Parts: sequence; structure tokens; C-alpha cells
Amino acid sequence: MHTSTIAIDVHLDNDKIPQQLTWTADNSTADNTQQAKAMMLSFWDGADKSALRIDLWTKDMMVDEMADFFYQTFMGMADTYDRATHHHELVKDMKKFAKDFYQKFRDEQMKENKV
Repeated sequence: MHTSTIAIDVHLDNDKIPQQLTWTADNSTADNTQQAKAMMLSFWDGADKSALRIDLWTKDMMVDEMADFFYQTFMGMADTYDRATHHHELVKDMKKFAKDFYQKFRDEQMKENKV
């Protein structure tokens, strides 16, 4: 059996707030350590039937970047669910939610910028 390792380093400030997130993967096409401003990691515990999650973001992650990150994550989750289940109607609903979420964010940004 082949093993692949993904390493995530979280660099914290004195208040233990993430300042920098870096990651590497054995089988990645990237040769160097990669930087990220945010991450979401989920594991499924089959014994407990529960999701275990780690959500982190750095201090310099902007609100508009967070909205983009969530939108793209929702869309990616919908694609994954589609490949795993072929429940196309539910996938359509998930993608509609993602688009509505992002549009509401954009509308709110427009209102704030007019003030």
C-alpha cells in the first residue's frame, strides 16, 4: 500500500492567532511549500457518525476573500456530493444556495460602499 502525507503548519502570533498557514504534500505537483490564508479540513468519524472539523484563517484574510472561499467551497462540496451520490436535484439546490449566498454578500457589499 502507498502512503501520501499532507503536512500543515500553523504559525501563531503571541495571542495564538494564526498569522500564516503553509502546507506541503508528497504527491503534489508543487515543489515548494504553499501558503494559504484560510483552510477547512473535515474528517468523517464513522464510529460516532460525526464530522470533525478544523477551520482556520489568518489575520490578513479579507471579508471578500472569505466570501469567495465559502462560495467556492460550497460549489466544490456540491460537485463532490454529485460524484459520490448522483443526487442531481440536491446538487442543484446546493449550488443555488451557494449562488444566493454569494449574491447576498455582493449586494451587502454594494450597500456598505454606498454609505
